[in-house]
Amino acid sequence: MQTVLCYIMAIITSFTGMLGSLTGIRIGKKEIDLEKFELVWSDEFDGDTINEENWKGVYGNTEKAVMRKGGYVHKELAEVKDGNLHIYTKYLEEGTGGGPAGYYTYMMYTRDLFEQRYGYFEVRCILPKGAGQWAAFWMNSPMMENVDGSAADGAEIDIFESPNYHRRLFRDYISSNVHYDGYGKDIVSGKMGIYKADNPYEEYNTYGLEWNEEEYIFYINGVQTKRTRFGISEAPQYLILSVEVGGANGVPDPESWAGDMSKNDSLPSDFIVDYVRAYQYK
Repeated sequence: MQTVLCYIMAIITSFTGMLGSLTGIRIGKKEIDLEKFELVWSDEFDGDTINEENWKGVYGNTEKAVMRKGGYVHKELAEVKDGNLHIYTKYLEEGTGGGPAGYYTYMMYTRDLFEQRYGYFEVRCILPKGAGQWAAFWMNSPMMENVDGSAADGAEIDIFESPNYHRRLFRDYISSNVHYDGYGKDIVSGKMGIYKADNPYEEYNTYGLEWNEEEYIFYINGVQTKRTRFGISEAPQYLILSVEVGGANGVPDPESWAGDMSKNDSLPSDFIVDYVRAYQYK
């Protein structure tokens, strides 16, 4: 859903940010005030296994491979080690979990384990390198696919997605957006914005969302990037961490918004997550 306008706006955003750095003045930039929140849920990934009290596979335990877009998901593509969650993307010639040869990765969520309405939600992570794939930290609701002309019963809130590795000029930019009314012809989508992170494929950045009755406010490294009143959910939402391969029916699409997977020279790639935290308003 990218448009030329989005990338023009990214250039403007980058320029104003650079100007602010040179002058010492923050231009339209506001920092998150964590003092108005209290931490109510977190996963610091300090153990040696995924905490099943916090997370489960989007497709169950995924003992068997499940087709997802241009690849497959299976739980062996994720592990916790050295204080981080790692979600890998690999090409497996022999497949795994009964699946065929193809690209494999993983996605996990907190549905039925942790869901919250309003607050501040944040991830600290290093993005996976390579074209044809993207990592994401997002929220959803069981009723998001109910088509009723409203986001009140739930929305897909993309706190960040990272489809721009193949765009050299915009490689360090992530996208944020909101959608509601399902994934068919009735889907309603906001205006996607793209925003620059700091060397995100090599260094940790934080990506956050403040959500209240009036608006969504998006942040990178605690600094506001986007605020919108579009599609405000009034329902508890769960958290999702995922890596996707562009395409359909297990076959990568060279024209996907993340680029051509066949040109990905960074496999196996690694989405490294230091923590996920959720806060409530005090």
